[in-house]
Amino acid sequence: MIRPFHPSDLGAIYRICLLTGLAGGDSSHLYRNPELLGHVYAGPYPVADPGLTFVVADDEGVAGYIVATGDTAAFERWREESWWPVLREQYPPVEDPQDGTEDHELVGRVHETWSTDDAYLAEFPAHMHIDLLPRAQGQGLGRQLVETLAAALRERGVRGVHLGVSSENPGAISFYRRVGFTTVEDLPWGFVLGLPLA
Repeated sequence: MIRPFHPSDLGAIYRICLLTGLAGGDSSHLYRNPELLGHVYAGPYPVADPGLTFVVADDEGVAGYIVATGDTAAFERWREESWWPVLREQYPPVEDPQDGTEDHELVGRVHETWSTDDAYLAEFPAHMHIDLLPRAQGQGLGRQLVETLAAALRERGVRGVHLGVSSENPGAISFYRRVGFTTVEDLPWGFVLGLPLA
């Protein structure tokens, strides 16, 4: 079942983000702090705009999600003013402990001011992240999540949605192409893909 986000889903979203954070696989072994990945890539979206977060729920609980913003530029300003400051205070920069963990990289992201290239925001102003646990894959639920989000964005008059995907995740790239995304930009680490909605 796909349903709108409820605040009680946030813990599950963070857990799924961690369990799919390594090119779709479990990244738990990379982080001493299991919440950091969610703080960067999932948590701010349902806080900033819960109306654009949807979850897959089954008998075992939440098994997947899609989070998004309809206005990337406005979201990035909000994140800089309202989301990062608390996290920057909570997580001061740290050096690489040279033990294979990557917490320091995520903390570094928290302390950066990063924004999306304006070149494609006129055509694809929204952006999204989607993750499904293995038990929810291969059932068409990913497509349904994208279609559910696309409908919500169209209701707001949003022209298009984009996302970034690593070249190390060919399964995700194939999925996005099947549901209508095309390449917007080819980058050293992967691709920016876009889906027109107008």
